Amino acid sequence: MAHTGTVIDLFCGAGGLSEGFRQAGFHVLAGSDIDETAGKTFAATHPEAKFIGGPIQNVDVKELLRTTGLRKGELDVLVGGPPCQGYSVYNHQRGVHDPRAGLFKEYLRIVAGLMPRWLVMENVSGLTSIANGAIIQEIKEGMDALGYSVDWKILKSEQYGVPQERRRIVFIANRIGAPIVFPEPTHGPGLQPYVTIWDAISDLPKLENGDGRGIDLYGTPPANGFQRELRRGANRLANHSASKLSATNLERMKHIPAGGSWRDIPFDLLPEGMKRAKRSDHTKRYGRPRKTDLSCTILTKCDVHWGAYIHPEQDRAISVREAARLQSFPDVFEFHGSRTEQYVQVGNAVPPLMGRAVALALLEANGASGVRDKALAVA
Repeated sequence: MAHTGTVIDLFCGAGGLSEGFRQAGFHVLAGSDIDETAGKTFAATHPEAKFIGGPIQNVDVKELLRTTGLRKGELDVLVGGPPCQGYSVYNHQRGVHDPRAGLFKEYLRIVAGLMPRWLVMENVSGLTSIANGAIIQEIKEGMDALGYSVDWKILKSEQYGVPQERRRIVFIANRIGAPIVFPEPTHGPGLQPYVTIWDAISDLPKLENGDGRGIDLYGTPPANGFQRELRRGANRLANHSASKLSATNLERMKHIPAGGSWRDIPFDLLPEGMKRAKRSDHTKRYGRPRKTDLSCTILTKCDVHWGAYIHPEQDRAISVREAARLQSFPDVFEFHGSRTEQYVQVGNAVPPLMGRAVALALLEANGASGVRDKALAVA
């Protein structure tokens, strides 16, 4: 495949966003993250790229240019999302603070040093409601001050073939006069059907509770196009093991049907804190989704206490591999570290299929603009 452009991924984690861009034909040059374990996953799955570990404050732009062989202004796309925890505005007692005092200021420092043609920045959709949208304004002003036109939209991952309800705010900006185009949905009413939980994971072998060794063979062929695509190139099944749940949790699960939740657990078996809960509270806790459902948002812990993370058929929590499938990660992604660290990497990631949709929208916008300064020259 001819490359359609170059990418550097800040706050890359395991590399979900850069994987999406790679699937669209981009060449990933480097990724940076403070999480060294996620960095091992990124490095193993992006052998063509350089991983730079450590805090963003320590990333030297001159060194980044040297490492990637670029000159200022040559990079096509800088992608990534400064973690929202970095925004001091979360400290409501002290009023609204400029988020550029935190990680976003570092992000802009690197933008100023690289001056890429395009920026793609993503974050939690809740950013819109913090301080009446003041953070959104700060981000737009920060990019504008560097000469970028910018727009944002909240994207729904299930509309791009991800088997999961997930909302992310995506900022797209460029300094080359190209239009800003967000990807059109491909899945939903009147389009391709949504990819369901069972579409995503039905080919993965059965696991017993506490099967910590895991299973590294598939056992059955892929049952549909989604499974075929995610299995392409993988000759073994990684990260498919089950953590051991307590006897009490196992007993609770026996009472929860597909589509059920904590409300189906007999009162005397409920955790103490939940005995005082209203029936309208904690709607997803101890949830067992139906096979035909979309997954709830994959978080950094697929803990049955937190949400609907019980397997549709088996009495156990979903495995790291199942969570990765629900995020649309290819099976060739082998997540490094402890099982807890693996769940964190999967939960923090941008679903690759959503990343791919954004990347293709950039290519479309670039073609529509008539910009021919070799930026994103579509092969």
